[in-house]
Amino acid sequence: MTIADLLAAPSELTDTASSKTAIVLMTRIRLARNLDGRAFPGRAKAAQRAQVLAACRDALATSTPMRRAASAAVEELSDLDKQMLIERHLISRELGGSTGHSGVVINREQTVSVMINEEDHLRLQVLRSGLQLKKAWAAIDGLDSELEERLDYAFSPTLGYLTACPTNLGTGMRASAMMHLPSLVISGQMERVVRAVNQLGLVVRGLFGEGSDASGSIFQISNQTTLGETEEQILQRLGSVLNTINEHELNARAKLLETDAHKLLDKIGRAYGILQHNHLLSSSEAMNLLSLLRLGIDLGIFPAAARAVVDRLLIECQPGHLQHAAKGTFEPGQRDVLRAGLLRSEFANFAKPDFMVVGRN
Repeated sequence: MTIADLLAAPSELTDTASSKTAIVLMTRIRLARNLDGRAFPGRAKAAQRAQVLAACRDALATSTPMRRAASAAVEELSDLDKQMLIERHLISRELGGSTGHSGVVINREQTVSVMINEEDHLRLQVLRSGLQLKKAWAAIDGLDSELEERLDYAFSPTLGYLTACPTNLGTGMRASAMMHLPSLVISGQMERVVRAVNQLGLVVRGLFGEGSDASGSIFQISNQTTLGETEEQILQRLGSVLNTINEHELNARAKLLETDAHKLLDKIGRAYGILQHNHLLSSSEAMNLLSLLRLGIDLGIFPAAARAVVDRLLIECQPGHLQHAAKGTFEPGQRDVLRAGLLRSEFANFAKPDFMVVGRN
């Protein structure tokens, strides 16, 4: 299976039938691993990087989750392929920008991807729709154990798994959830939530991780501490915080409806109208409009089945996916026209809003 075949196939995160969650869109767990006695990628020579790439690809090819997976060196991928993989969270922006003897292996379902020679020799990651920390951990732990039988990991009895960046020492694990928090944003509470989360040893980032903005009111919440705690302790603490944030978002929605329902419904109604009749939309504006529609679905203004459509469009309106669908390379202004056309088409037959349902509830 090639990367091109993979990108043309639906996945758990892009298939419209898979989305059943309101606030948590996706769970992701990453593990950083390195090979013993080998220079870290940032310090390794080309020949050393090539040896690591070959060894890791061979080990992955015989592992249970990655049989018949798609595998490619980064230099074999087109810029568009890399952009789409980033938009699906299957590779990082850092791997997409790397040159020489880096690679990626992705399973057929697009729920497991392994980056080779990014910051570390191996970056394993498992993605699941909704809040599924336990299932994601079971999947990545199984793959990690298989690879550890085939590869000699760099490990210290006192420091745990050795990593290129000291902040990943110990478990080498970053667990995160992508959350849709529009009411906390609208009510101006998000900054307070971020401060509280930081004090608990967690971090809040935007849609595509560090340095990205929170378009569409979508935030990634993940652990910062990897040393001194077990994986289970990290996941328990993260899960507890995620449940608290979920409650705060629900409370913010109830408060907005209680104190200023007309203003909130007006935002949702305007978003619906623009999506139906727009002719020029930037990626950020489209994300924010789709976010309001998703909030409307959660409030019962639109049917629950429509959430899957909106979640798919959150991906399909990204620059790489737009250009792939249009079979070409386009400047930002041209992409804004394509994006508008896509969303007009999708919303031409979208369910009509029932604003009265808010008053009945």
